Amino acid sequence: MNAPLRRVAISVLVLFTLLIVNVNYIQVVRSDELREDSGNTRVLTEEYSRERGSIVVDGTEVALSVPTQDTLKYLRQYPQGPVYAAVTGYYSLLYNSAQMERAVNDVLAGSDARLFTRRIADLFTGRDPAGGDVVLTLDAGVQEAAMAGLEGVTGAVVALDPSTGAVLGMASTPTYDPAQLSSHDPDAIRAYAAELDAQEQDPRLNRATQDNYPPGSVFKVIVSAAALSTGEYTPDTVIPAPDLLTLPGTSTTLENFGGSSCSSSQEQSLIDALTISCNTAFAQLGIDLGEDRVREMAEAFGMDGEGLEIPMTTAGSSVGDIESEAALGQSSIGQRDVRMTPLQAAMVASAVANDGTLMTPYLVDQVRAPDLTVIDQADPEELSEPVTPEVAGQLTEMMESVVANGSGRAARIPGTAVAGKTGTAQVAEDVPDHNWFIGFAPADDPRIAVAVFVANGGGTGGDVSAPIAGDVMQAYLEGQGG
Repeated sequence: MNAPLRRVAISVLVLFTLLIVNVNYIQVVRSDELREDSGNTRVLTEEYSRERGSIVVDGTEVALSVPTQDTLKYLRQYPQGPVYAAVTGYYSLLYNSAQMERAVNDVLAGSDARLFTRRIADLFTGRDPAGGDVVLTLDAGVQEAAMAGLEGVTGAVVALDPSTGAVLGMASTPTYDPAQLSSHDPDAIRAYAAELDAQEQDPRLNRATQDNYPPGSVFKVIVSAAALSTGEYTPDTVIPAPDLLTLPGTSTTLENFGGSSCSSSQEQSLIDALTISCNTAFAQLGIDLGEDRVREMAEAFGMDGEGLEIPMTTAGSSVGDIESEAALGQSSIGQRDVRMTPLQAAMVASAVANDGTLMTPYLVDQVRAPDLTVIDQADPEELSEPVTPEVAGQLTEMMESVVANGSGRAARIPGTAVAGKTGTAQVAEDVPDHNWFIGFAPADDPRIAVAVFVANGGGTGGDVSAPIAGDVMQAYLEGQGG
């Protein structure tokens, strides 16, 4: 073979080799990436050719697929879309999926390993493939009360079953209609997305889990827990409560809410300090305890900076950096770099309510095959034990006093003892404060723990968030037979 032919042969061989390598690279290495590409029309057509499973709350489908006459054979619908949007998310031609639609996609799409037997049976019987259903832990009455309470404000509500960690309610406002992001009309989807983009607060953000905020005085429950756990404090221990506290190493003074005085004697019992939410008392208490004790207790309650999988991925909560005793004093009243998600706030209340044991929050109660056979059932798991039952009892006593005698009166439920803590967190100069409330009921036999967050509510946790919490807890207790 002469030299020119040899060069041609080698060139052809190299090209064939590159072609084979490229084909294998696409089919093997990039197969998952291409399959999950929301712009891959073949994948979309295949996904929409089978019935996607439903998301179910209290026996009602809050997300389901219905047959159409379109090229895409099924359309995703959300009958109570705005009420459950923070949890369901959307399933969109253009914007992929969000929240539970993404977190449990494999079940809903029918590709989950637990549905393998069903898929094999479909092949042999010729039956149309379908996805499985996901039954949530949410309580419809709690969810509706939470959304009603948040109407007109930016905020979130999370309610938990303290004994199991089951999420009974998860609401976020402002809200949106996921059906409009899940239609088969790309132009309409883009137009609605543009409307949402133009809003000052993005309704697609689940504020209950996806962002964290300064918690203000609800953090005083954690500082109280740290103090009581030393064995050196009881609810009746008298602590300093000055009108003004000069932070160590600085000339900066810290005052109580509205410049008020906590006690004419400049000292008061720990229970009284929590009842009226005395800033100077808790700033000094945190300093006296030291950073290690405060941080360790916060982390024991879940504030370790790490998120959870519930199965949606949540943002983390943490105390943040504390570089001095002055910073520790500010952090001890839930300011400075302390950040907490509403879910984490509900977890704090839940742990106290459950005798000091914190259960792992979860949203999925059951996974069902298309024939409604239950193929997986939730098994509650313990996450941590931040405090002993004795300390939890002392905290409950103190939090009951907050609602009965102090800043949390608006969370009262007739005929039922309620334990709670208010929070009012400063954000920035000339910006309205955030408002919080955490609590549980009944205080002597807790069945629901709740956190209410209102962003820039402008009032106090006691007058803005506490009434919402009371309504949510009352709705659940009445729905469960009182």
